[in-house]
Amino acid sequence: MDEDEPFEFFKGFSEIFVTVGLWLLFSGILAFGAVVGGGIGIAVTGMVLTWVFALYFTKKRRMSLPSISLAAGFGIFLGASVLFLLDATGANIDAWHLMVVGGVGMAGMLLYFRIFKLPFAMFVFGIFGLILIYAAMSAQGSSLPLYNFPQGLFDLSENSGLALGSLIFGFLAFALGIWFDTKDPHRISRYSATGFWLHLLAAPAIVNTVALTLYNSGGTSGYLLTALLLFVVTVISLIIDRRSFLTAGIGYLGAIIVWALSSNLGNSTSMVYTLLILGAFITALGTWWVQIRSWLMRLLPDFPFKDRFPPYIRGQYD
Repeated sequence: MDEDEPFEFFKGFSEIFVTVGLWLLFSGILAFGAVVGGGIGIAVTGMVLTWVFALYFTKKRRMSLPSISLAAGFGIFLGASVLFLLDATGANIDAWHLMVVGGVGMAGMLLYFRIFKLPFAMFVFGIFGLILIYAAMSAQGSSLPLYNFPQGLFDLSENSGLALGSLIFGFLAFALGIWFDTKDPHRISRYSATGFWLHLLAAPAIVNTVALTLYNSGGTSGYLLTALLLFVVTVISLIIDRRSFLTAGIGYLGAIIVWALSSNLGNSTSMVYTLLILGAFITALGTWWVQIRSWLMRLLPDFPFKDRFPPYIRGQYD
């Protein structure tokens, strides 16, 4: 059984070479637009060209890195086109206009995904979804105080609508990622890769929001609750066989270890031990991930969709 989450960023240096050429080309288009004052015309042209190039590099050649770059470029040009159109109305760009950008961007990237079957397109789809949710929260009076970052964005105790928006977005992206995962439990198709990109968005949104809120509550109870959350995150990561959630919590795990050791060892010594403990934990978990997951899945009782997650072989690693 494969121990890793299938992921392919590029297949060879030729893809890097082609991608560099594409972005030099599009940089030239943008520079030309800046000179002649093309505005909306340049944005639409860029959007059309990325689509046309994707017909060749994505649908025909199936090149990974150029396809990812073209999908990102299409999303950027699409968002810019909508902004230019809204600006042409003479109205000041506000949260409501950004909601339009987010909504149109989501629709455009969903169409892109349907046509090109590119998993990364759902990552860009998620980015537009995040813009939509943040804009909706901002329209209700929430704002992001730059002097209070990241608390203003992730700490629920700050009464920030953006923190609530991060949590809502995270759960929506997580649910969609699970939907794709359950369609491909053996992880042999694009559904699994699509789930990977969605979990990559969901993990920091959920873990940062909940963990930072608990950690900032302070005191022993706050740190212990954060540690409990990280334990739950580890269990969930093992069940769904996705390492992204655990990766998002590594910083908080390190902070908890520092807190636990600093009272007895001092700050400088505790940092050394924290690196050793954290490094040993991550290395061990990464090395014996499949064995630990197999043990955990055998230990857990049956629950809905348990058989729809990546299979584990009973007794193989005993």
